Parts: sequence; C-alpha cells; structure tokens
Amino acid sequence: MTLEITVAAPFKHTRKTGMRKNELVYYYALDRKWMSTEQAAVLLMRGEEAGLLGLENGVYTIRIDPSAVTIPIGFKPSSSIFEANDPAQELIGRIVKARGVPETEVVAEMNKVIREQFDNNLLPPAALVLLAKKYGVAYEDLRDALLSSLKKA
Repeated sequence: MTLEITVAAPFKHTRKTGMRKNELVYYYALDRKWMSTEQAAVLLMRGEEAGLLGLENGVYTIRIDPSAVTIPIGFKPSSSIFEANDPAQELIGRIVKARGVPETEVVAEMNKVIREQFDNNLLPPAALVLLAKKYGVAYEDLRDALLSSLKKA
C-alpha cells in the first residue's frame, strides 16, 4: 500500500496523467525530500515491476486511479518500498494471520505436505497455495508472482 501511495503522489498532486523521469525524480528527491535521486530511480523501477506505472516514449503513466488513493497528512514513505516482496513469504503471513498460529507451524506444515504427500516433488510456493486453499486464504492476487518464482527455481 505504501508503494501505491508513493507512486500515485506526484500524479495526484500535479493532476497529470503522464510525467517524465526527471519530473518524478525531482518530485521525490528535491520537492518532497522523501529519498535520494538514486532511490527515486529504484522506486520507478519497482513501480513498473508492480504494474503501477507504465513507460512509453520516455513518459511514465500511472496505471491506477490516483484520485482513489488517499495520501495521509505528513506522509513519508518508509524504506520498505525499496524491498522486493517475496510472494511466498506474504502468503505464509496470510495463512498465519488466518489460522492464528506461529509462522514456524505453517512452514512445518508446508514441509510436511511436500515430503509426505508429494514425495519431495513439490516446490514450496505450490505447497503454500495448497495450504491457502485448505484454509480458505486468498492467494489469487499473488498467483502471477508465485508462478514467476517457480520458473526461477
């Protein structure tokens, strides 16, 4: 959510639908003083990877409705916006929250599914999807990211 707010902020404040890289870097680094110019460039890459920004002919366009994003008064993004999210870890967190058990218990159950039901022939993200289905935890929004993590393995 913080990434979404940070990406949407310049578009919402300037009421523009498209901005060049130098305009965005200026907004983040010099106008708001939220980050360095290098971090602003990383933020733009993360925004593209997350599908929040599109880049065409040197102009970034926002792919979400900036008017639907609420920017809290005094908002300043945390450093977590620069960290890549691990979809498997996020799904573990959702299962932990839904079941109210420690993370170690969910990981142990995942390993048990892999070992006992699939004879060690199943990768952890796939086992997590099975557990999410078992406990009625939403995973659909993570499906693409989980699939791409499977292809890297």
